[in-house]
Amino acid sequence: MLFSYSFQNKKRDLSDILASVVKDSPRFISNFRTVENATQQKHEWLEDQIAGRSITAAANSNGTLTVSAADSAKVAVGTLLTFKDDSALFVVNAVNGTSVTVTLASSNGSALTAANIPAEGGIFNIVSTPVGEGSIFGDATGITGNAEYNCTQIFRKDIILSGSAMAVNVFGNVDNLLNRQTSFALDELARDLNRVALFGRRVEAAPNVRGEAGGLYYFGCGENALDIDADGNTLDSFIINDAAQAVLSEGGDPMQILCSPGQARVLSSEYKHNLQILRSDDRRGAYVAQIVNEINGRGMVIMADPDVPDNDAWVIDPNGFGLANLQGRGICDEDATSKGFDGIKRMALGELTFEFKNAKQRLCRIKNLLASSEAIAAMKG
Repeated sequence: MLFSYSFQNKKRDLSDILASVVKDSPRFISNFRTVENATQQKHEWLEDQIAGRSITAAANSNGTLTVSAADSAKVAVGTLLTFKDDSALFVVNAVNGTSVTVTLASSNGSALTAANIPAEGGIFNIVSTPVGEGSIFGDATGITGNAEYNCTQIFRKDIILSGSAMAVNVFGNVDNLLNRQTSFALDELARDLNRVALFGRRVEAAPNVRGEAGGLYYFGCGENALDIDADGNTLDSFIINDAAQAVLSEGGDPMQILCSPGQARVLSSEYKHNLQILRSDDRRGAYVAQIVNEINGRGMVIMADPDVPDNDAWVIDPNGFGLANLQGRGICDEDATSKGFDGIKRMALGELTFEFKNAKQRLCRIKNLLASSEAIAAMKG
């Protein structure tokens, strides 16, 4: 090696530095906190029980409800239920496989009975399962959480300093130059991670197959996913609240609106009529960083990410996000200089994946929005 530096033969762990870079990034990736390491390339996790207090009947036959196997496990003989948006109280008399038989326990001022529950069933909220004195294990209901998984993906960045670049010595000694280039490499890696966290597909590693990590669109779209079709309309607080209600109804806590910078401008423009200009003001303009939803009164932060497609927006509960390094494979850099190379080479290499817990409950996509450029032009007109 023609050049030397203080950490020449050392392997440096950069995972903590990357975590800081990711956290401070003004993009979607900043939602992902570092969680427990993955122990294999197929990284599994247990879904949180954030909903679970209701069952959905596909059909009703004189009080016998047809439900899914997961829903039938939520109730037992004696469980009390109410039909959604109705005050009548029902009690479970029998549970046989995916059939749950209910009878009216108390009308509570309602005309609904077990016989006139809609034929297509509907949603029943679980009130409670009363148990008697001296109860034993099995008298109550118990739920085993479902497992979901993602796959790890290898990321690599090469850091190269030529002899000529080091000879110029504009930015200081070799150590400073390498640290500066490493910082640039980690910034670039954070941008790559952001796009994988958005658009990545889940591919399990195999011989001659590279592992890939799935992202927001992979986990947040598809069967049983929450979505709102804007049908070409402008993004506004009404659509946002519809999506927030969908997330809240599934047990999530809508805390963030993810959209393109253009759609963030559209949302801000909705509130410009509330702008007041005083003679003492030295600024003018309207920028909205948070919207209070009308469902539970909590604020939702607007995150404008240029990587998000302009015709989409997401209402998100970010509590289920996590970034998991494969054990022993966190981002590290080490020397990769070949013999006789006129300069220094180091490589930053690591393997990690993303967790999307309860994606079908915590994520709601708003699709088919009017392009932000058209919406802003209409507002100007």
